[in-house]
Amino acid sequence: METQANINYGRIAKAIDYIKGNFKLQPNVDEVAQRIDVSPSHFKRLFTEWAGTSPKRFLQYISVEHAKKILKEEQATLFDTAFETGLSSTSRLHDLFVNIEGMTPAEYKNGGKNLHINYSFAESPFGSLIVASTHKGVCYMAFEDNEEKALSNLAAKFPNAEFQRKLDLFQQNALFIFQNDWSKLNEIKLHLKGTDFQLKVWESLLKIPLGRLSTYGNIAEQIGNPNASRAVGTAIGCNPIAFLIPCHRVIQASGKFAGYHWGTTRKTAIIGWEQAKINL
Repeated sequence: METQANINYGRIAKAIDYIKGNFKLQPNVDEVAQRIDVSPSHFKRLFTEWAGTSPKRFLQYISVEHAKKILKEEQATLFDTAFETGLSSTSRLHDLFVNIEGMTPAEYKNGGKNLHINYSFAESPFGSLIVASTHKGVCYMAFEDNEEKALSNLAAKFPNAEFQRKLDLFQQNALFIFQNDWSKLNEIKLHLKGTDFQLKVWESLLKIPLGRLSTYGNIAEQIGNPNASRAVGTAIGCNPIAFLIPCHRVIQASGKFAGYHWGTTRKTAIIGWEQAKINL
């Protein structure tokens, strides 16, 4: 059964898609509201409640053309300018701090054999998700509306593990971030299945501050492999932890968002949501 949160996210996602596709026409609130079949006043309230800012300001945050214009006119790096919106402080939020522990070679090779994995389903501002954890920390988080498909995807990651539907403390601490409870950030633990190179890339992503963007090339330089942009992109695409490991903060040097495992509309929405939150 579709929840109200899913319905609201679907409406906002549809609105974002319409704005992106008609950016040059500068659609007003009435036009966008008509596209998602709600009144203009309800659209404003829904959008502000969901994103913490007005539709007009949110549009500024997510505009790819805006980012390109800044890069061209100011000749600044993408990482430095990101989506320059005059934000003066991020002191109200901490940069995401996560402790990472890689699985042992045996755990990695055996597909999670002898691992007991708890999992649960939750709602977020960006739709339904599944989150799973071992005895060491969160091992998987993904956006997925269909619970059966979500569990199937999880099982494919750990084909030899044992699974139990149970919400544990590791999962709770990770989910607090969607409730604007930033006090639990240093208690988030991740237990990841990946190669040494992948773990290095994922750790580098955690250094991108909330509300900022980086590029594949910048990440490659940070891990000491400046010529490995393509390999970095592949590693980012294999990220098993949605949102907590912020692969959504990496875009092409041209300013284009490029692909995202959980959809470019969701990526756009997350970037805008983060921009709005640091301005609250």
